[in-house]
Amino acid sequence: MKLLSLRPRAEIGNEIREIGPHQLARMKPHPLIIDIREERDYGLGHIEGAVHLSRNTLESKVLEIAPEFDTPIVIYCATGGSCVSAIETLCRLGYQKIFALKGGLQNWLEAGGLVESSQPRANLRGSVSRV
Repeated sequence: MKLLSLRPRAEIGNEIREIGPHQLARMKPHPLIIDIREERDYGLGHIEGAVHLSRNTLESKVLEIAPEFDTPIVIYCATGGSCVSAIETLCRLGYQKIFALKGGLQNWLEAGGLVESSQPRANLRGSVSRV
């Protein structure tokens, strides 16, 4: 069992790196993308390939989908303002390559990024659309 190393908030804050939508689209190797919005919002539309882990389940579930602490991870929310606590949690758990999507899903959409929906919509053909 891995013991958690608690770090002061200021130290964790210095490790937060933002990534823009175009950088994310070109990032190699492809990172694990985690949507921390509410499940209903995720179902309405999320970045293609993103995994949903709410802020409430992040700590207990992330090890299941990212067992290696050097896995590149990009966290996003609606507008980029809610990622800090999720990133702090991942840092505390020992993850090393964590990025916040600058501007969140809103900025991704404004940059022309792809989204997919888990819920059927009358005006969508298939599950992926370009906005």
